Amino acid sequence: MLEKIEQIQAEIDNFRSALREEIEQFRVKHLSKKGTIAALFDDFKNVPVERKKAVGQALNDLKTKALERVNELKERAGATTTTAPRLDMTLPGDPLTLGSRHPLSLVKNEILAIFTRMGFSISEGPEIEDDWHNFSALNFPEEHPARDMQDTFFIRRSPDIVLHTHTSSTQVRDMETHPLPIRLVTPGRVFRNEAISARAHCIFHQVEALYIDKDVSFADLRQTLDYFAKEFFGANTRVRLRPSFFPFTEPSAEMDVSCSLCGGRGCNVCKGTGWLEIMGCGMVDPNVLELNGIDKDVYTGFALGMGIERVAMLRYGIRDLRLFFENDVRFLEQFAAAGIC
Repeated sequence: MLEKIEQIQAEIDNFRSALREEIEQFRVKHLSKKGTIAALFDDFKNVPVERKKAVGQALNDLKTKALERVNELKERAGATTTTAPRLDMTLPGDPLTLGSRHPLSLVKNEILAIFTRMGFSISEGPEIEDDWHNFSALNFPEEHPARDMQDTFFIRRSPDIVLHTHTSSTQVRDMETHPLPIRLVTPGRVFRNEAISARAHCIFHQVEALYIDKDVSFADLRQTLDYFAKEFFGANTRVRLRPSFFPFTEPSAEMDVSCSLCGGRGCNVCKGTGWLEIMGCGMVDPNVLELNGIDKDVYTGFALGMGIERVAMLRYGIRDLRLFFENDVRFLEQFAAAGIC
């Protein structure tokens, strides 16, 4: 027993450290309830009676010296800490780089601001839709190719649950619940099963507008398009409408604006035509009004929709749509001056 006490005493005398972690480990090793000194006290009962006085005195001295050694080292470690260099609170902090809004957010916000000035309210809806809101209520026939897997991401079949392919599904919900007249603009992210390339993506963003009231005419639609084009692209922008087809509008049209890069003279961006396609539009099909519980003999309306990526590419001269989704800081930093978060 005395030999063990001498060994531990030698270890205590030789221990040196200025690190609080090592000092604490040393304390636990020798002075904790399961430490070496506590184990010696447990074995004390086995010491012969004639040696108990000497061994007991040695054990008490060992514990006292161990405690003194731990306290001494802790005081030195504390003194070392207090003399260490302190943080100078008067020094300037590290500069933090401010982020900027994403170019798609900048364009979307500008589009929404223009329509808000025209009296439209903003409406948003879910990205996961059923067949009724995404197709049937918008006059899509059963055999329409947009219902095929090649165009739509189906989450479930029978009944069909899909990732909505356009924000028109939100307009259906608005027609079901919103009191007439309706004048709403609906931004959102949409999904279509397309190959990703410089000009297409399986995810993109849309802004659509819907206006339903008594005596709404195609002239109202044309005036709205003219106002938007001049507000967004400039006062000298010209508008051209080409006949087209959409299941939910009749008549329907594609809208082109004069190329702002070449002034309509023709360049590689507008492919020499002097015109850039912006959006689709038209008068709301009477069948759509009936499907959504609106009296087609009393109310008429128009709808329009555009891809935000398409407009942003024209605004900023971006040639590859994939840049919007790659989160390359070198690309995004170019828009810092346009809008700060």
